[in-house]
Amino acid sequence: MWSVLFLTLPTQPNAVRLRVWRALKTLGCGSMRDGVYVLPQSKTALFDPLVAEVQAHGGQASVLELSAPNEAQRAEILALFDRTEAYAQWSVEAQNLAAALPVLAETEARRRWRGTAEALQALLRIDYYPAAAAEQAQAELDALRQALDARFSRGEPVAQAPHGIPRLDVRKFRGKRWATRERPWVDRLACAWLIRRFIDPEARFVWLADPAGSTPAPRGALGFDYDGARFTHVGSRVTFEVLATSFCLDADPRLQRIARTVHFLDIGGIPVPEAAGLEAVLAGLREVHADDDSLTLAAAAVFDALHAAPAGPA
Repeated sequence: MWSVLFLTLPTQPNAVRLRVWRALKTLGCGSMRDGVYVLPQSKTALFDPLVAEVQAHGGQASVLELSAPNEAQRAEILALFDRTEAYAQWSVEAQNLAAALPVLAETEARRRWRGTAEALQALLRIDYYPAAAAEQAQAELDALRQALDARFSRGEPVAQAPHGIPRLDVRKFRGKRWATRERPWVDRLACAWLIRRFIDPEARFVWLADPAGSTPAPRGALGFDYDGARFTHVGSRVTFEVLATSFCLDADPRLQRIARTVHFLDIGGIPVPEAAGLEAVLAGLREVHADDDSLTLAAAAVFDALHAAPAGPA
């Protein structure tokens, strides 16, 4: 079953017509003909704001139910939602990024990867009848992420299966050595700050070239943000989020704000206002500081300031 929106748009104002057309495109409606748009019945409520706006400005709008009397007509309706061409266009952009990875700087490569991932998510949101193209695109995005990590983050952790993250006694984690991959980027820099600021003020960091291979963590060191580390990605949570949860720091709203920013910059997801600025500053610090301890100290001042900043408007 489907829901069909019949529209007669007001001739004025033009702004209303433009908003309605853009909204229809954003919703991924099938167009049966000019002024007649269709969505799966489960999405009927998405039409309500459009109906209200059109009627408020003197236009006509009504929503009716539609069923297909036979398989041939059902196939015709489903064809209105075919996203194969859109996936093909997305794939071209993904392939272009994959081809450019060898010459891109890390910050630019990660920015473009997030844009590519967000474009796919936007497409998946309006793919009401996903088929093989959707699976292929997701696999292509996963492969692109692996290529990105291979280029810039050897040893990037593969998330462990989601499970309850145990709460730990911070007093048992004082005065330790903490090991992670060298040349830290957003998640590792944020973790190092979190560790020294809230967990282990006397923490000493060990920077590993290849923690899963030729340079494993020293005996007794606490590993973070690499495969096999004590603290690493769990489910959809990045290492910063896992550490915050493990040491009961996840209720702090300012740490939550930082966690959302780190999450977005590390693996994508919901954009946050602070992300672009933080990424730019940390990228600059990486250029200035060749020594990882110096880089960590400089980045800590940035995270201190971000933590101290008042929350923006809701």
